[in-house]
Amino acid sequence: MHAIELAARAPGRTTVIATPLRAAAPEAAFANAVLGHGLVREDMHTGSVSHLGVVVFPALLALAESSREPATGRDFVTAAVCGYETGAAIGRALMDRDVVKRFRPTGVTGPLGSAIAGARLRRLNEDAATSALGFAANAIAGLNEWPVQGADEMFFHVGFAARNAVTAVELAELGAFASESALDGPAGLFAALGKPDNTDQVAPFSGGPLEILSVYHKPAPACNYAQTACQVARMLAVEDRVRTPEIAGIDVRVSAAALNYPGCNASGPFERVLQAKMSIQYCVAATLVRGAIEEANYRLLADPEVKRLIDAIALEEAPEFTAAYPRAQGTEITVTLHNGRVIQRRLDDLVPATPDQVRDRFRTAAGGALGSDAAIALEEAAGRLEELPDMADLVALAAGKDRDAAAS
Repeated sequence: MHAIELAARAPGRTTVIATPLRAAAPEAAFANAVLGHGLVREDMHTGSVSHLGVVVFPALLALAESSREPATGRDFVTAAVCGYETGAAIGRALMDRDVVKRFRPTGVTGPLGSAIAGARLRRLNEDAATSALGFAANAIAGLNEWPVQGADEMFFHVGFAARNAVTAVELAELGAFASESALDGPAGLFAALGKPDNTDQVAPFSGGPLEILSVYHKPAPACNYAQTACQVARMLAVEDRVRTPEIAGIDVRVSAAALNYPGCNASGPFERVLQAKMSIQYCVAATLVRGAIEEANYRLLADPEVKRLIDAIALEEAPEFTAAYPRAQGTEITVTLHNGRVIQRRLDDLVPATPDQVRDRFRTAAGGALGSDAAIALEEAAGRLEELPDMADLVALAAGKDRDAAAS
């Protein structure tokens, strides 16, 4: 709601999704990115520790709708692929344990990937695209101080990133010039983050699978590093029929990346939902209590049984999971019951949300915001995205501007 109110202060002709509001392109991108990040259930690119989709797509939608020339669906898809490739390649080279302790990865990779995506969509020449990337490098945003307190910065990081990317593209399009060495110069981004020697690791379009194909969609509405833990806990609750009053102790083994990411090794007390969504201990305890992976799990902040189970959890590093990361994200949970029985479950990698699950979630969310007819029409249009002659048509559906027309 705050993002929508802020966008309303900068009227323009770019849509804020699911509202009648039209705002300036950077502010619409800001609001749409924040809205897309609201449930913490976005796509995840593990190698860059980034949620690129909630930055790239809001930025591209704003730039497509505000473009002087129609942006086709094929243009949009090509631009998105370029954006993911750029953000992911830079993130892979930058985001080690030291950097992510201090900086939000999406706040770094998002502006960079989205600037290149926007430059491709607006068909900027090489010099202008380089300037767009340079301006974006000067506008990265996001510190990782928020997780322990469950503060709201997380939601706005993607908004800042999308807004800054749109501004970077528009500046470059107008002829503003940014340094070509904004990434790899002696005072460039890599040097500023303490990784000046890592620039030669950046290898977009290097011949392997496209980075956009490396993302997964979260099955749990929680931190990336808690996903597998939630799934293993559900196996114990549902398949092994473990009842929480019988539990005396819980050992959870994860990768070093999961153990050390800010907020993931938190045992409470939990005052805000976002604190719980970041904590592996909370996610395991709540899943064991409810036997499900749902948004309702994160409404048990004061539940005495959840608190008891959190206190019973020992979270530690598993070297084999650390070695497998980021190719795989494993978790092993061992439960010891009061009667001495020991039950162990393990997944060597998380199981992503399936396409059908993603579609079902979309229908629920979009149906509530736009109406079921408009949601169906929007899903159908997205399914033939490459065929669309003008992306403004899809944005109109996302705004719910003409539900009767959408239904037909």
